[in-house]
Amino acid sequence: MLRNCIAALAAALLPAAAMAQTYQSQPTQESKKLPTGSAAERKARMAARASAWAYTRTFDLSALPSYQPEQSATGTLRICGNNYVNDAPLGGYWKEAFEKLQPGVRIEYFTPTAAIAAACLYFDKADIGVNHELSFYDYLSHLRLKGHEPVGFSVFTGSYNYVGWQNNLVIFVNQANPLTKLTMKQLDGIFSAERTGGLDNFKWDIRRARGAEGNIRTWGQLGLTGEWANKPIQTYGHAPSGTTRFFQLRALANGDKWNPNYKEYVETGSKMIADYDKLEQRGSLRTMLNELKDDKYGIAWTVVPQVSQVPGLKLKPIALAVNDGGPYVVPSKETFQDRTYPLVRNLYFYVNRKPGTAMDPKVREFLRYVLSRDGQEAIVANGNYLPLPVEMVREQLRRLD
Repeated sequence: MLRNCIAALAAALLPAAAMAQTYQSQPTQESKKLPTGSAAERKARMAARASAWAYTRTFDLSALPSYQPEQSATGTLRICGNNYVNDAPLGGYWKEAFEKLQPGVRIEYFTPTAAIAAACLYFDKADIGVNHELSFYDYLSHLRLKGHEPVGFSVFTGSYNYVGWQNNLVIFVNQANPLTKLTMKQLDGIFSAERTGGLDNFKWDIRRARGAEGNIRTWGQLGLTGEWANKPIQTYGHAPSGTTRFFQLRALANGDKWNPNYKEYVETGSKMIADYDKLEQRGSLRTMLNELKDDKYGIAWTVVPQVSQVPGLKLKPIALAVNDGGPYVVPSKETFQDRTYPLVRNLYFYVNRKPGTAMDPKVREFLRYVLSRDGQEAIVANGNYLPLPVEMVREQLRRLD
């Protein structure tokens, strides 16, 4: 059964060249007039794709609570950070609906890039910072300036296959590889090395240590036999980035020691491609994926849109399990949305909330709205990100008090 699911998913990921082009943000006449790489240029270049639907299906959100104001909030709510929320219609949907429900509040967005979300908070330029997982220096800077760490609330799930919209991660092997499943512990053993600890925000946690006996370096250690048993595992993945930070956090106990043979690449067509490599993009994930296609003994982690951009690519996705006994879950829109697949990414609203104090009413009410059926339906209507499952919403709502 698991093999059939994986085969079906692998077939679904085989792109046509024309389809691959739909995942790229192509320059427009307007964007060509603006400085390359600037927030304005990117917004102009992404305009058509930001308004397009990635998913045609809907999700049953009937179990979520509808928004009912608990407080009458007033003032300007300043939201800073992630550009994708406001490049797409989603930010506008939320603003229009919430200002009607709370007429004393006006929402102002400043969303050129997620990179400034934490700084907006600790420099008092925003009430909410929108970002993925924060970095070591984000946490440390907030502590130094505010005396405490920022508090993050998950507000939706990253996209399955729409490039840029907080994509979730998938493990791939060469099509000839008989492997079909891995545990998260095995994933750690494959991609990392022995370590003395891992980061918990910015604090060093020695409980995350593991020894060299946990290293997995041959396919035989994963149960493969015959010609595979003694063959070394070649690892591939992303170069340093927010996506890599998430992989380290979720799969490597937030450690920073990698398998010595790890080969890293940056997203195809991204601003991280070196100027001299713009044409050939030898350092891109396209190169990595073509290497994996020809490397019988390779394994890679990446995101579905990057795979979909390489015409004729035949790779096999791997099912993952949190626990050693399973269950093993195949990556899909459904398993990303219901969070049964382990490598699912969050987008967070970070707030400056001192421990033991009440949250600013306008911030609290907006979080309650976004975590309501109304706010999550806006995510579905936008069609790029995925809404949270019911239990995740309830967990976030409990943390507001």
